[in-house]
Amino acid sequence: MPLMIDYYVSLNSPWTHLGAARIEALATSHGASLRIWPVDFGAIFAASGGLPLPRRSPQRQAYRLQELARWRDHLGLPIQIRPKHFPAKELPAATIVIAVRETLGHAPAIRLAHRILRACWEDELDTGDLPTLAQLLGEVGLDAPRFLALGQEPRFAALRESDTEAALARGVFGAPSYVIGEDIFWGQDRLDFVARRLARG
Repeated sequence: MPLMIDYYVSLNSPWTHLGAARIEALATSHGASLRIWPVDFGAIFAASGGLPLPRRSPQRQAYRLQELARWRDHLGLPIQIRPKHFPAKELPAATIVIAVRETLGHAPAIRLAHRILRACWEDELDTGDLPTLAQLLGEVGLDAPRFLALGQEPRFAALRESDTEAALARGVFGAPSYVIGEDIFWGQDRLDFVARRLARG
């Protein structure tokens, strides 16, 4: 049986974006399955002692910007450190990704989620805007009218809530988190450890 990586993401997170291509490549190279869960990290922070960005100390906010610049240069990804539309309204994008996941599977949902992240952090698009989401759905080969409509059905918002509760029960507290069995790896800077865990089988 292939290894399963449960991939807990925020669709507003630059760190999720910085690790996106690498977690896909790791899963492919190790024959692992990647499952995506775009959970509500606002609720997770509230329950686990984390603070949303605006409530963090000035020192932590300043350091975050330095780290983003370092990782941008290290990985060669053209991210904007202060994108125009951050933070975007996340719920519409999350429920659309969940609708894709539940109807078509994890792979197309991951493809859409990663396009949404790139739109925010590289293209400076408003990923909380429905016309923008329609554009992104089309770019990844999905039926935009169908999934815009599905994403507004209450069942997918309810699924996000239950996925969030399951993430908390599992010990997830930050984005991105990569979970393999009982092992939680928080942050794209832990992908080397994810690779070692995958290599163990």
